[in-house]
Amino acid sequence: MQILTIKKILKHQNLCQIICSRSKTSSARYVASRFRDPTFEKLMDKYKNILKVIAIQDVILANPSNNPSVSLDFLSRLSQKLHLNRGAASFLRKYPHIFHIFYDPNKSQPYCRLTDAAIDISRQEAEAINTLPVVDCLVRLLSVSTTKSLPLRAIFKVWRELGLPDDFEDSIISRNSHIFKLSAGYEPNTHILELTDEMHGKSFVASVENWRVMECCKEDCTVDRTEIHYGFKHCYPPGMRLSKDFKAKVKEWQRLPYVGPYEEMGEKKRSKTRIMGLEKRAVAIVHEFLSLTVERMVEVEKISHFRKSFGIELNIRDLILDHPGIFYLSTKGKRHTIFLREAYERGCLIDPNPVYNVRRKLLDLVVLGRHSMLTNESKSVENCKTEKPCLHDDNRG
Repeated sequence: MQILTIKKILKHQNLCQIICSRSKTSSARYVASRFRDPTFEKLMDKYKNILKVIAIQDVILANPSNNPSVSLDFLSRLSQKLHLNRGAASFLRKYPHIFHIFYDPNKSQPYCRLTDAAIDISRQEAEAINTLPVVDCLVRLLSVSTTKSLPLRAIFKVWRELGLPDDFEDSIISRNSHIFKLSAGYEPNTHILELTDEMHGKSFVASVENWRVMECCKEDCTVDRTEIHYGFKHCYPPGMRLSKDFKAKVKEWQRLPYVGPYEEMGEKKRSKTRIMGLEKRAVAIVHEFLSLTVERMVEVEKISHFRKSFGIELNIRDLILDHPGIFYLSTKGKRHTIFLREAYERGCLIDPNPVYNVRRKLLDLVVLGRHSMLTNESKSVENCKTEKPCLHDDNRG
């Protein structure tokens, strides 16, 4: 009996090695050894400061006035929280097309407001969000969950990525009480967002099915139909060498049946096929999650908040690295960001949406930095450099 138990343990260990090819390699080393895609790395070079810009923009817009502004002293106190290493004033001056620094003689201190261009982009984004099917997006996200429910705080982590309005709890959830309901969580001051009973039977088609249908309809399709039926689109960066063994494993994996993200898990059996199918289901869930985001990208830390609710038992970061043809992981800006490869071409979305288009305008202003400072507004920011209050910044995080 003892010998049989040992054989089972050894069998399970071998099975884990089949699924996890990195074996004893640590997660940090696995990340460091990944193949860098220059296109996505260049894109993240542009993105790494936009999150700081958006954070400051939100602070300014939170001020309830016709012409919202905040003092530099207030922003300086937030420097460490906003990761402004050289202080608020220094960061603001890098982006004169977005932030306008001015001196308020009544309050005897410098203030910052958004430029007309930045305010216009913010207004356009709010209008664009109203065109997105955000209710359908939330319903789909909840439908992926094994319990058809999610912690509200997890959704708050990704509201911007999903294209939800900042007041979605009132404008979306409360106004659609026939679809959503909020209940108290197991922990104090927590809430659970659930689908109502009438929504539980609703079925959805995963986004990957669109690619499968298109591939099957191609006249010159050379891929095996059985491979397409359960397969995902793979696209590798130029210069990445694929061994014959790796190609063979991918081909075998493409044919592996699995339970889709919107399907019920069914009976839990401990078998090689079952465990590999669960891993493929996890890939399908992350693929679907990214397909629901505005920019087909999300931080690993944020999607990890959904891991338990989605029934994913694997490490998200390692799962992404195991499938370099489907996802790309960037570590720029001290953040681990996942991209859906098939959605991008030359650093841009192939099928852009209105919110993405508006956000790219803000990204363009971030990339522009101090260049092309020809407007009077930009010149006034330069003139503010001579003001002593603007030069002084006590908090240098």
